[in-house]
Amino acid sequence: MAASSEGNFEGDIESVDLAEFAKQQPWWRKLFGPECGLSAEKYSVATQLFIGGVTGWCTGFIFQKVGKLAATAVGGGFFLLQLANHSGYIKVDWQRVEKDMKKAKEQLKIRKSNQIPTEVRSKAEEVVSFVKKNLLVTGGFFGGFLLGMAS
Repeated sequence: MAASSEGNFEGDIESVDLAEFAKQQPWWRKLFGPECGLSAEKYSVATQLFIGGVTGWCTGFIFQKVGKLAATAVGGGFFLLQLANHSGYIKVDWQRVEKDMKKAKEQLKIRKSNQIPTEVRSKAEEVVSFVKKNLLVTGGFFGGFLLGMAS
């Protein structure tokens, strides 16, 4: 009797495709829009997450290594410039630097506008559309990217 109280659920379990189930839910359409769908629908959810995760990890790992190299190069360059300035090899006209910085600051204030350029807006719309159509791959990529940056 104890074995029957645990129950045999093999007949009660129904297989659900998560991608199809999510697309049928009204909250999914409200959140991501009616055009949201998977561009890679021929692949399973696990495959899409795996592909996104692997590509994200590779990108994050390379980004981390290149970022360290770039930071070292820029920092070393500033160090060498300061060393050369201190040793007397170069002389910096700080008044001219300050004047040029003020001039650049004023030009930035003049050019500043609240209107986003159409090129930027169209690219942003393309990115949002891609993310909506490839939500699983994008999620996997983001997670993999963070793991790649951490490793």
